[in-house]
Amino acid sequence: MVTMYKLTKELRRRLKEPIGTLIRGSFNETTKKFKEIVEREKPPRIISVGDTVSKNLVRNHVFPQLSIVDNKVMRRSIQPIPLAADETIFVKNPPGTITEEALTAIRESLKSNRRVKIVVEGEEDLLTLIAVLYAPEDSFVVYGQPYKGVVVVKVTKEKKAEVAKILKAMENISKS
Repeated sequence: MVTMYKLTKELRRRLKEPIGTLIRGSFNETTKKFKEIVEREKPPRIISVGDTVSKNLVRNHVFPQLSIVDNKVMRRSIQPIPLAADETIFVKNPPGTITEEALTAIRESLKSNRRVKIVVEGEEDLLTLIAVLYAPEDSFVVYGQPYKGVVVVKVTKEKKAEVAKILKAMENISKS
């Protein structure tokens, strides 16, 4: 496993803030609002990052083309959630890092027209950045903001540049 990026203390604080639009409310409220946005904007791709967000979208008939999960909620292990997928990919991605394996899985998944579920051994949080970087423009990347709601990142040239800047600020390491 090759680690490409490692989170710094400064970035850890910065990334606690949403990198997209925060939709506040309960799971049902946020999913309903998100569904309205999807119906209005018709994004080319929906990518969900996180077990709870992925589960709630599917329960409300919003089916992400890519779901990135780690079988944990608030750092506690849970039963794997059933998500229909054409393909399931397993990757290693330790907390606070982005591995080459995870980056490649996301990039390749977003090139295909298949519904993909990536199951992460470790932590999936930072993979939101990679999803934004490689998703087609106008796609939505959705992740949970604990105790607040969900964050919807509309992928734009500007958002991709912002994410690239964050990645550049991370500690860039390569080791097995």
